[in-house]
Amino acid sequence: MIKLDKDFWNNKYLNNEYRWDIGYVSTPLKEYFKQITYKNIRILIAGCGNSYEAEYLFNNGFKNVYLLDYSDKALNNFKERIPHFPEENLFCEDFFYHKNEYDIIIEQTFFCAIEKSLREKYFQKMNDLLSENGKLVGLLFNDSLYEDHPPFGGNKEEYLTYINPIFKIKTFEKSENSIKERSGRELFMILERK
Repeated sequence: MIKLDKDFWNNKYLNNEYRWDIGYVSTPLKEYFKQITYKNIRILIAGCGNSYEAEYLFNNGFKNVYLLDYSDKALNNFKERIPHFPEENLFCEDFFYHKNEYDIIIEQTFFCAIEKSLREKYFQKMNDLLSENGKLVGLLFNDSLYEDHPPFGGNKEEYLTYINPIFKIKTFEKSENSIKERSGRELFMILERK
């Protein structure tokens, strides 16, 4: 098994090896963002990568968007693209050691990038980072994908074993507006802290 450490992810960005990156905000998330009227809400994008979601939110007046990634190269890519984004809202650290509180946390290809043995811990940590009434919103692959390297796949039944003990499910269904390449292979979720 490869070691999914900071060097691994920095090398992916240095070598432009990020096929999971679609180059723009995904349609399901964009449509969700359009429904948020309170723009001072605290939003975290964990495992943000190039974070077109943060770019979209920031350009649409959201004031408290925070990015977290293991890779400083990914965060530097974002800073070069969006130079006016507040530097203090960028965290280059291990997600599992991050401390703060957010109203919404966005999931976009972060879950499929972590080792499968950390999946239960991922949902527990998400719960810890959410404010009272906070939400975990995003997409998970409903596809087997790879076993020996990211993106790691999974299915709804597996995910529910991690989700049900920790979250109230508002929505967890097949995404109806995924991009063409992921059509029928994504689940859209809105999970609320219990």
